Amino acid sequence: MLRLVAAGRSNREIAEALFISVKTASVHVSNILGKLGVAGRGEAAARAHRLRLFD
Repeated sequence: MLRLVAAGRSNREIAEALFISVKTASVHVSNILGKLGVAGRGEAAARAHRLRLFD
């Protein structure tokens, strides 16, 4: 899911890609932001790239 967030996908787009509800996607995105200790999606994407979480 972090890969989708980093790609700039909205909660609706994430939900559709993963076959989950928009609310569930929102909760998961919030949890990811909290675990990374960041305030927003852009910061989460930057942190993920700095940590080399993607190939």
